[in-house]
This record gives sequence, structure tokens and C-alpha cells, in this order.
Amino acid sequence: MMNGTQYLESLKRRSPRIFYRGKRLANPYDHPALAPHVRTAAVTYDLAANGKHDDIMTATSALDGTKISRFTHLFWSVDDLIRKIAMLRLIGRETGTCFQRCVGVDGINAIWSVTYEIDRAKGTGYHKRFREFLLRLQREDLMSAGAMTDPKGDRSLPPWQQADPDLYVRIVERRSDGIVIRGSKTHITGAANSHEILVMPTLGLPPEGADYAVTCAVPIDAPGVTVVFGRQTNDERKEEEGRFDCGTPFGIVGGESTLIFEDVFVPDERVFMAGEGEFAGALVERFSAWHRANYGGCKGGNADVLLGATALLAEIHGTIKNAVVRDKLTEIVHLVETNYAGAVGSSALARQLPAGNWLVDPLLANTVKQNVTRFVYQVARLTHDIAGGILSTLPSDADFRSGEIGGLLEKYFAGKQGFSTGDKRKLIRYIEGMTSVATLVEALHGAGSPQAQRIVMLRQADLPEKARQAKKVIGIKDGDPKDK
Repeated sequence: MMNGTQYLESLKRRSPRIFYRGKRLANPYDHPALAPHVRTAAVTYDLAANGKHDDIMTATSALDGTKISRFTHLFWSVDDLIRKIAMLRLIGRETGTCFQRCVGVDGINAIWSVTYEIDRAKGTGYHKRFREFLLRLQREDLMSAGAMTDPKGDRSLPPWQQADPDLYVRIVERRSDGIVIRGSKTHITGAANSHEILVMPTLGLPPEGADYAVTCAVPIDAPGVTVVFGRQTNDERKEEEGRFDCGTPFGIVGGESTLIFEDVFVPDERVFMAGEGEFAGALVERFSAWHRANYGGCKGGNADVLLGATALLAEIHGTIKNAVVRDKLTEIVHLVETNYAGAVGSSALARQLPAGNWLVDPLLANTVKQNVTRFVYQVARLTHDIAGGILSTLPSDADFRSGEIGGLLEKYFAGKQGFSTGDKRKLIRYIEGMTSVATLVEALHGAGSPQAQRIVMLRQADLPEKARQAKKVIGIKDGDPKDK
């Protein structure tokens, strides 16, 4: 396995076409806009390589018996699923922000399970191809980004009825040795600093949408691939001297990008679905269930840091012993642990798929993500309440470093003795960043919109069965209403 330094070196051996704010980046992984995202992902490699967290950061490959990163591992048991959630919380605590690798591990599990079922039904060779690809991913310890969301255009129309047929990724040519794809994927976390892109359909597809039923692996620097690195709230602070106003060496990261595929050739060995639209829905639903459960882990870890920062700031302000403040901190604990419990519970009630890996309970997994869409906003409101208006009015680091006014600012922004003004400012900037528009919107729409979760929840709740149980308990018999 690689460590963080080796991960960075492996990226620099690639030559991706990455744009940011209108310019192509000559050395993208050294650019201050991307460097924090790379540093954060590198933590996942260091935690797996240092041997201190082997129980959750690493696993034994069922494909060749070697020690591998859990981020390239298949979920072979309930224990694997629970350890994944524990891993996500650990890394969330170590980085205090998004570490960008969850989508990839959920993607490989979804593709593993669905290729097995396509082959069994249709006699194709997708599963064997994917097994070989996954072996390489494990042996080289590569980071993969799951790319599922299409631009979608007019959402009242299916992909094949759009005015521009490229608004969903599609197969535009089938060759004897592979396929050619065209289109775009949007909001893709960690794509710019991944080695591989796992292209997946975003919805179930009927026969007329077969060209849109495509799953494949594309190297980040494949010919025809363009990455447009997205903006984030306060992203210019990453380029400022010292990066003090970012709060941490990472800043608040996620690294969402728009991926553009301009007639990209994908050889057969990297194609895992090419027209089997009847299996696309299962892939999307399984991926979504695994990914939505994750939020109880990674957001829990991030919230641990946010809670600690808020409590420290309250101590600096001299309000930490106030009963109202402590009650609000308790509410944050309640919200965070409720989400974590749901993630663990969805893992504990998992079921085994025909391909051998295990799927979390979809109802609980979607409930976790539905709670996240609300609880993260609640946590943000409570941290804003405790921290105060200084979150939005604190002068910049450049002002504090000014020879003319810096000393005055140090004097007037002091807090409790024993803490420096710099400590106070770092806490403020971290809380500000972690409760910004960017992080809140990601919590709301990441892994699908709130309504997408509600659709699954209602379906999984099985109302007819519950109605039957109610009739049994209450004593209502089926039959002609006139007889009742």
C-alpha cells in the first residue's frame, strides 16, 4: 500500500487536463486550490500505512489474500460494513473535513454485485473483467472516484428525449475492441485527485435508453477527458499567504469537479455495462444505499471536530459553564450520535447479495441520509448560536499581520487568558468554514436529494404489510365493506 507521500507522487506521474477559474493548470497537484484536497486524501493513505489502525483502515483481499486498503475492499460481511463506518468516523476526526474516498469504495461494491448478475442472466463477461480491474486497484492502492450524476438538462424528459442527447453520458460508438462515450458528470467529489473514474448510470433505463446504460473505468488522464475543478465558499483563502483564514492546513474541502467526456475510447477490459439498462436501476439503488449510510460516519467524525472547536471557543469566550451553552452542546452530541447509530444499524441489518458482498439495510441507510439533510443544518445553527456573530465579521489574517493595525486587533480580539488571539481566530475560521453554504448544501444534496431518500424510504417501509398487521392487531377482517 502507498503512504500519503507516495500517493502524491503517483498523481504527479499523471497528466490530467484540469481547468480552474478559466485556466488549465500546468501542475494541478501543486496548485493551492487543489493542494488541500490532495493533502486530505493523503491522510487516508497515511492512516492505512502507519499500522496503528489496521483493524479498520486495512483488510485482507478476498481476491488474492493480500493486505489492502479498506477503500479498495469489498463488503464481505456485516463486520466489514461496520468497520467501514468506524473508519469514516476516524478519518473525519483526523481531517475535520471531507476526505473524498467514500464514493469510490461504494462504486466498486455496486459494480461488483451488478456485473455478477448481468453475467448470470445474459452470459456476458463483465464480472471477470471487473475482477481483474479491481485486483489492479487493490494491488496498486489506487484512488477511484464514483461518477454517477449527469447534468440532466430538462428533468421532465428522459435522456434519449433531451434536446441535446449528450446531457447524460452515453455510448456514441461501439467498436470491436471497446466503446466510445460522450457526455458529462457533475458534482464529482475527489475526481481531480483520483487515479480512476468509475462512470455509472444515474437512473434505471428501458430498452430505448440502452446507450445510456454504461458503466466503465476511465483513467483521470485518458484522452478526451476534461476536469473542471469547482469553486467553493472561501476558496480564494487557500491561495493567501499562510492560509491562516482556512482554519486548518486542509481548509474545508471536497473537491467537486465537472467531468467532460469528449468521445473517450474505453477498451473492452474497462467496460462493465454497455446497454443492459434493466440492471442500471439496481446499481444506482445499491450504490445509493451504501453511500447514504456513510454519512453517519464521516459527518460524525467531522462533527466531533466541530463540536470540540465550538466548546473551545465557548471556553475562550468564558461561556462554557453556562447551562444554556452546555445544553446546546448536548443537543449537538445527540444529533451526531443519532446519525452514527443509524449508520451502524443499517450495517448490522445488512443482507448478502448473490455476488457475495453485503448490502446495508436500505430503509435505515436512507433514513440516515434524510437525518443528515436536517441535522447538519441544526448543528450549524447551534454552533452559530454559541460562537456568536464574530463568525461573519472577523477581520482577515492580512489585517492581523498589518504593522499599522495588527497589534490593535490582537488586543481587542483577545479572549480568556491562556489562549492566544490566534487560537481564537483559527477556531472561528474552522467553524465558519464547516458551516458554510458549501458544506450545508453538500449535506443536503450529496448522495441524492432529500426527496430521493423519501421515495426509497416509503417504498422500503412496505405500507401494505403494515396495513395487514394493523388489521390483524385491531381486528379488522378483509371482505365487503358492507359486512363490517
